[in-house]
Amino acid sequence: MAAPGDPPDGAPEGIGGDDEYRSVVFDEDFVRAARLQEFSAHERMGEHARAVRSRSAWSAGSSGGTARGGGRSGRQGLVLLLVVLLAFSAAVYMGLRNPYVPPEPGQPDPFTATVVPLAPPAVVPGGTPGALFDASPAAGYGIGAAGINLPAVQRTRHFSDAQVVAALTTAKEYLVRSALDPDALAGGSARPARILLHPDQFDQFDRSLARPAPDGRHAATGWLVRFDPAVAVVADPRVRVEGVMGFAEIGPDTLEVTTDHVFVYAVRPAVAGPRAQGGAASLFTVRRELRLRFDRDDLEARRARLLSAYVQAGPQDCAADPAGAFRPLLAGQRATGTGPAASDPYDAGRAHPAAGLCGTLAASALPSPAPRP
Repeated sequence: MAAPGDPPDGAPEGIGGDDEYRSVVFDEDFVRAARLQEFSAHERMGEHARAVRSRSAWSAGSSGGTARGGGRSGRQGLVLLLVVLLAFSAAVYMGLRNPYVPPEPGQPDPFTATVVPLAPPAVVPGGTPGALFDASPAAGYGIGAAGINLPAVQRTRHFSDAQVVAALTTAKEYLVRSALDPDALAGGSARPARILLHPDQFDQFDRSLARPAPDGRHAATGWLVRFDPAVAVVADPRVRVEGVMGFAEIGPDTLEVTTDHVFVYAVRPAVAGPRAQGGAASLFTVRRELRLRFDRDDLEARRARLLSAYVQAGPQDCAADPAGAFRPLLAGQRATGTGPAASDPYDAGRAHPAAGLCGTLAASALPSPAPRP
């Protein structure tokens, strides 16, 4: 006897009467979740119709027989889209509220200056500028900018010959404008020297000239040579100069130039006084050792960053504060005291007096024999 659901003539031969899948029931959710769906007989009537259709989530909504499943899949896709949009919106919001700020590059060290006055061991000799120069160690020095000579130039690992020349010529120009310019020497405008500095140093430079202080950072006489116009004026514009320059690459993007020069000025009293020998001139010697640094932008702009200055200057009195301007002891004058050790600004091998001390100007640095006016 045929079981319910069997063909009228019974099960085909070779097939057992008990169907092992008879008890399996495919519920509606399982059927909707199937990835393939068989077309109906009507749908298969087409000559080239496919036997099955896809049951993907995106196509389920278009099948009339799976309207409810398609709606559920559509809602799931919409929820997923909303989640993505919310996550994106949150990321944008957090980015706007806490924007990334790149770290600022480290601030460069400020310019430092050491200015040491040198007191004479005896009365300051006086005379005419020419006679004084001829009797001094500066007799064979160059005059003005001609005494500032560039070293032999060669390229470094990361800088060309032209870039090295640009650094050296800028350093020389700064020496000229800061130690030979008549206005700067007289305590007047220092703008020609200022514009050769990096703009980051303008504030420190301006503060040093407006409110000089012997604090190692705001000595006007560290930046340039200037005389107190109430004390002395330059008697001969032909300043004697001798010294050396050097350069080195200290990084792939940085050149450093060092300078070591002696400047010898003939000065006379601004106003003749009882202690000065009338209008007689005397010599005033300044030794300046500078370090200047250049990056590639500085080379392009023809400017420098002045890192440090070590300055010895005399004859001056140890009681005088040289931070704002030099106050020379003039012809016929004597210092009220001397420093702990003699220092010869013409001798490159002699040890430097310590900062905050007053050195003694070596006798060999004075004109000898002392000429008479």
